[in-house]
Amino acid sequence: MNAPRAPLRPLDEALAELLAHAQVLEGTESVSTFEADGRVLAEDLVSALQVPPQDNSSMDGYAVRSAEIADEGVPLPVSQRIPAGSAALPLQPGTAARIFTGAPIPAGADAVVMQEDTEALDEQRVRILRVPETGQWIRRSGEDVRRGAVVLPKGERLSPAALGLAASIGMDRVSVARRPRVALFSTGDELVMPGEVSPQAMRPGAIYNSNRFFLRALLQRLGCEVSDLGIVPDDRQATLDALAKAAGGNDLILTSGGVSVGEEDHIKPAVQQLGRLDLWQIAMKPGKPFAYGRVGEAHFMGLPGNPVSSFVTFLLLVRPFLLKLQGATKLTPGVTLLPAHFELPRPDKRREFLRVRRDGDGGLELFGNQSSGVLTSTVWGDGLVDNPAGTTIARGDKVRFITLAELLA
Repeated sequence: MNAPRAPLRPLDEALAELLAHAQVLEGTESVSTFEADGRVLAEDLVSALQVPPQDNSSMDGYAVRSAEIADEGVPLPVSQRIPAGSAALPLQPGTAARIFTGAPIPAGADAVVMQEDTEALDEQRVRILRVPETGQWIRRSGEDVRRGAVVLPKGERLSPAALGLAASIGMDRVSVARRPRVALFSTGDELVMPGEVSPQAMRPGAIYNSNRFFLRALLQRLGCEVSDLGIVPDDRQATLDALAKAAGGNDLILTSGGVSVGEEDHIKPAVQQLGRLDLWQIAMKPGKPFAYGRVGEAHFMGLPGNPVSSFVTFLLLVRPFLLKLQGATKLTPGVTLLPAHFELPRPDKRREFLRVRRDGDGGLELFGNQSSGVLTSTVWGDGLVDNPAGTTIARGDKVRFITLAELLA
């Protein structure tokens, strides 16, 4: 008799176990701030200056002493002109200073009257058409960043805006976690590569290897160095050879296909022969046949062969694992409650991730075919609904929405 099959692992439990295995990789590197998009900071970025460095004008206009302008229509002589990037002289009493956006506020001035609220009488005089409030249109020194402040913490994954913030405190280089080294291969005798076989010449049962393309792109978006080992046939020895090769010098071996229970699925026994398998099969849809273990010093993750299953399990399990390896502090996506503009009368016994997109009325519409082989759903949709096991959805119910924009960043 066959041994009873172990129960499927709940997704949250499986993720917690995965993250417990993901120890931060040793080693950092200094990179140009221009080249640091998507990398994870290895140390706090501390500002050595105030941003802005001094009080400056947020408008083109005139710097004034507000106490000297009690009524509208007051004419004042213009005592100086202050472009951005220049030094300002103290403001003479009873005068205004012509000032431009970003220029330093002269000592003695406490307000800026924007150009639209003035009338130039000639090059030397201006009429103030609106009584100013003290402090108006002045950006204060340090209102963005204070000297000594941690502007970006260790573990922050750098975005384009974060790169600009780093540059604003003078950082032309930043210390980041080293890139994870990942070996990638697909298994399956049915797989062929676009460009190698034309659609007209496809043999019966053959399919193009779409997984290889999106998995490689996802790994690169996460900052990984990818060794692409191509397609491995459905053969035990070939699988063993590929795993042994992939284990050398890599932090993670990532495969797609071959992790189910069929006679031609060789990944599981091959990993067990060369190393160990700690986790297998998750109570989620799509994506049940997911595996985790070790081969030599390398982590191993096996994804399902069905493209949507492979795509979703990567985003929900592999992505946070790779971020943890790099020391990132934010590992999982945010969840928003949005109304369902669809019905799901027959729920699955597993936790289900439905491909949806936001509509013009602030709700979510469901892709019509939720099969794990329909990759179109991942392009049509802009997010996933995280639906608990056994839960029906009625039109108007609030559901848990995860945006793909965050998962794919």
